Amino acid sequence: MRIDLSGQRALVTGGSNGIGRAAVEALRACGAEVFSADLEANPPVDVTNPESLQAAFERAGPVDVVVANAGGAVFAPLDETTVPDWEKLLALNLGGVFHTLRCAAAQMKPRRNGSIVITASTNSYDGEPGLSAYNATKAGILGLLHTAAGELGPYGIRVNAVCPGLIRTRLTEDQFQQPVHLKEYFRHIPLGRGGQPEEVAHAIAFLASPLASFITGATLLIDGGQMASKFGTWNEEKAEFVIDHWTMK
Repeated sequence: MRIDLSGQRALVTGGSNGIGRAAVEALRACGAEVFSADLEANPPVDVTNPESLQAAFERAGPVDVVVANAGGAVFAPLDETTVPDWEKLLALNLGGVFHTLRCAAAQMKPRRNGSIVITASTNSYDGEPGLSAYNATKAGILGLLHTAAGELGPYGIRVNAVCPGLIRTRLTEDQFQQPVHLKEYFRHIPLGRGGQPEEVAHAIAFLASPLASFITGATLLIDGGQMASKFGTWNEEKAEFVIDHWTMK
């Protein structure tokens, strides 16, 4: 059994870096023709601008798979998060997904078929300090997910989400350069480490494929077990932290 997307067209927002780029590569490896919609793409695509996004969908042609992945973060305490930063992140993370869902639905509904995968986050559930705007947008994405899955299901369109934990990307690279920070953060992750973009992309490809034909409205945690571990897994009595991961002694 393998993931086969031969003959299908896919569009990935935020496809030039990190999880988005890995998703583009994974979908292509499964046989799909993939279009990357990104500010760094040629031509550039701004997901906060409905006209720009609509033009990208028109260039891609009728799509079978859409990955709503474009997003960003603002790191600041709640009372230091500026209004412009708040509004910018709402437009990008939440508004971008909203616009992407609308464009995807318009193409997919007449054909009564399609699969949409949204990149949410473990922060859709928890309130990680210093990320109030990011947390709020990622929580809001799950509201869009549930609504879209319910409304589009009768048209044969599935809508699911992946919820990554700490994944090593351009956005998080600074955190991966801080061993002391990683040691404490990964103490609460049963697998003892952070994730790679490819590990998220594999889950995206699965949810996009016919192998997930009876799955919609679902969220798939890709976090090394972080959300399942309330009290922490690792300690120095039975394990040691080596460079960027915990390992049993």
